[in-house]
Parts: sequence; C-alpha cells; structure tokens
Amino acid sequence: MKIALQEGLLPGSTLDEKLDFAESLNVEGLEVSGRGPARRIEELESALRNRTIRLVSLCGQGTFDFLDPDADKRNHSIAEAKENLQVCGHFGAVGLILPPIFGPPRLPDLTPLADAVTLEMQLLTEIVRDLAAFAAEQQTKVLLEPLNRYEEHLLRQQERGIEIIQRAGDPPSASLLCDFFHMHIEETDTPATLRRIGRRYVGHVHMADNTRQEPGSGDIDWHAGLSALRDIGFDGYLAYECGISGERDSEKRKALERSVQFIQGIIADLACADLA
Repeated sequence: MKIALQEGLLPGSTLDEKLDFAESLNVEGLEVSGRGPARRIEELESALRNRTIRLVSLCGQGTFDFLDPDADKRNHSIAEAKENLQVCGHFGAVGLILPPIFGPPRLPDLTPLADAVTLEMQLLTEIVRDLAAFAAEQQTKVLLEPLNRYEEHLLRQQERGIEIIQRAGDPPSASLLCDFFHMHIEETDTPATLRRIGRRYVGHVHMADNTRQEPGSGDIDWHAGLSALRDIGFDGYLAYECGISGERDSEKRKALERSVQFIQGIIADLACADLA
C-alpha cells in the first residue's frame, strides 16, 4: 500500500514546493481536483517531471448533475467526466472519483410507475456503463464514491455502489472509492465490509479519521482497517482527504507529518508480519 496526498493539503505556495514536501515524507502519490485539470496538463507534467511521486487520481469535478431531470445538465456532467477520464489516462492515474449526486433526489416520484430512487438507479446504471466503457479506452477507472447519509441519499453503503456496477455489466473499469470517514458512519464494521467486498471493488481509498481530520487524530482503528486491505490484496493508494489539525500553518504541517509517519508505521508493521 502507498500513501497519496491531495494537493490542497500540502504546504507551499507553488506546486513544486508542495511536491517537495510530499517527497520529503516519502509519499508516493498526488491526488488533484477534478475541476478543470485538462487546463493544467502542462503545469502538472512540468512539476512531476523527474520526481518519484506521480499523479494517481482526480477527485470530483465541477458539476454533479448526472441524475438531474434536465438532459442538458446530465450530458454536461457526463462530458466533463469523460474529459477528466482522458486526463487520468494521460497520466496513468488509477481513476476519477465520482459521487453521483449530493443531497436528495432531483428526479420526480412517478409512483406507481417508479419512485425517484428506482429511476435514479436505472439512470445511474446506464451512465456508469457509458463512463466505464470510455474509461476502459483511456486505460483508467471510474471510481464511484458512496457518501454518508448527511451528504447523499442514494449510495451510502459500499454494496449499493457494487449493485450499480454489477447492473452495468460489472466492467473492470468501474470500481469503488472506499472512504474510511463515510464508512465509519454507514458501515457497522469497516474492516469486515472491506473483506466482504474484496479486492475487485476496492479501486482506491480515501482516509480521514472520524473527526474528518488527519488519520490518527480520532478513534478509527487504522491498524484493523489497513489489515483488512492487506488481507484482500489491496496494494493501491491510500489518499488523504481530510482537514488537518492546528491553527497555524506550522501546526498543520507537523500534524500532517505526524499522521503520515503514523500510517507508514502501520504499513511497515503489516509488511513485517507478512514476512514473519
């Protein structure tokens, strides 16, 4: 397993300074925003050149209108996702992280024909089928992200995301973004859930403690969670998506350093246990 940090968490006034800091911690991956990355290709290429760190994922995008009743809005979000998938393919990234919707349903309730959630599931199935086919052409993945009940109504548990993927034909170019913070709210046992869904569906991982701050600042059992990932053969990226404790920049920097070293220590312990 390898650690990735989101660009926005890294201290520094330029991307080069941010990457210098990440590499000083032996971090292997960079996750950037999906808001307009196609306009940053040259900047990202230049900053990443001759470095060990690589761009591993895009998080989100500018619009999330996939399940809007307005076809123009839906098509715009789909087109934006495809542009981002092209960027993922260009950099050899794991994939594009997509929560399909925020908040309540936008589609109407057409009971007795179908309620809004039934319509959403049918529509999302077709959208995932389309995006997964495009992702396969780019040699990358669509990473569906279940969120907690306070942010999304549709995909909350991991199995719900898997249901959509399987309805779409179970394409290898579609999997899940498993976020420890959201899972801590929605799953009764996060390690057991990871073992149950298996390596096939764990495409990428987000890390935040129950406080939504950096790992190690709350009460999530990270050793148990990473042990479950080790047991299913996950060897991908653990990307930090969280706030960082502290008021001053110097405090935040130290908190991030401390957390990365904490997670690296668990990864090292698990590797040693495998060799024993």
